[in-house]
Amino acid sequence: MSDTLGTWLMSETPMSRRQAVIGSVYRAVRSIIFNPTALIGLIIVTLLIFMGIFAPLLSLGNSPLAQNLAGRLAAPSADHWFGTDELGRDILARTLYGARATLAIVALVSVIVVPIGLTVGTVAGYLGGWVDAVLMRITDIFLAFPRLILALAFAAALGPGIENAVIAIALTSWPAYARIARSETMTIAHSDFIQSVVLQGASTWRILFRHIVPLCLSSVIVRLTLDMAGIILTAAGLGFLGLGAQPPTPEWGAMVSSGRDVILDQWWVATIPGLAIFIVSLGFNLLGDGLRDVFDPKSR
Repeated sequence: MSDTLGTWLMSETPMSRRQAVIGSVYRAVRSIIFNPTALIGLIIVTLLIFMGIFAPLLSLGNSPLAQNLAGRLAAPSADHWFGTDELGRDILARTLYGARATLAIVALVSVIVVPIGLTVGTVAGYLGGWVDAVLMRITDIFLAFPRLILALAFAAALGPGIENAVIAIALTSWPAYARIARSETMTIAHSDFIQSVVLQGASTWRILFRHIVPLCLSSVIVRLTLDMAGIILTAAGLGFLGLGAQPPTPEWGAMVSSGRDVILDQWWVATIPGLAIFIVSLGFNLLGDGLRDVFDPKSR
């Protein structure tokens, strides 16, 4: 039975669309599992999601907002595994709940930048001419500035807050996806199957969103996964400067900022959230490298 199912999933000549989709997903998952780099990254990202979902259980009953000035800057102990901060708040609980803020930022930025980048890139690559010139010059303007500096400018203009930080990061991140989508579209647009769809009378928007966008999606997903580390670091940088999540919301960048004055004596205040940023960024980079190996035939 298992051999028959495996043969059905791995078939190079699927007999139906459903078999093709399921087989493609199966091969991708199988490739990730047998890729050590991707597997380690996937485990780290899964742990991040697990931490965010089950933060109330993993925090051992400690609230991330409860203050205890009598126990401020306490060293790691049985009561507070990662110690307490300058207001006596449990750092383990704040780190766990900070994973929620990180996941929210990553998810919201992804939801914004992928549609914008895909739309701009595919329209520019397919239509060409003055449309391509205008859209790509706008993209070049955004690419001309360092991402963090531009994000700081937008965040300062919009004001502090996690929502404004998401908008600022998204406004500086979409150009890279537009460039990738444009490059892929310019190659796909000259394919025989696209020409046959044109001859059948399909509209421009149907060709773009039904045939070209799905083919560009894998490259964009790989780039997005690789960019997650940069998104997290930018969000942490905004939080460090007071332009991201506002107190008392637990956020890793703000936690590092609050511990910078006592880094020599009470090292755990800044080190624990800093390690969380490092590990999660590493996990997304490893997962992105693995996904690139899976989705990019040229890298195999």
